[in-house]
Amino acid sequence: MTDITWEEPFCAEGNNCFRIGTDAHGNGYVAVRGDESHYITDSTEALRTMIRDIKAGKADHLL
Repeated sequence: MTDITWEEPFCAEGNNCFRIGTDAHGNGYVAVRGDESHYITDSTEALRTMIRDIKAGKADHLL
C-alpha cells in the first residue's frame, strides 16, 4: 500500500469535498474526503490543474 500524505480538503458549497495527496515518489492523488481508499492518480501538477479548474467553475458539470 502506498503511504499517501493528504492535504486539507477542498469543499465547495453544496458539493463533495476533495483531497489532494502525494507519496514519497512525487505521485499525485485525488479522492473524495471520507473515502481516501478509492482515488485517482496522475502527476501532482495535472491533479492540481484539474482541481483549480473545478474551483474556477470550468468543469463543475463533471461533478
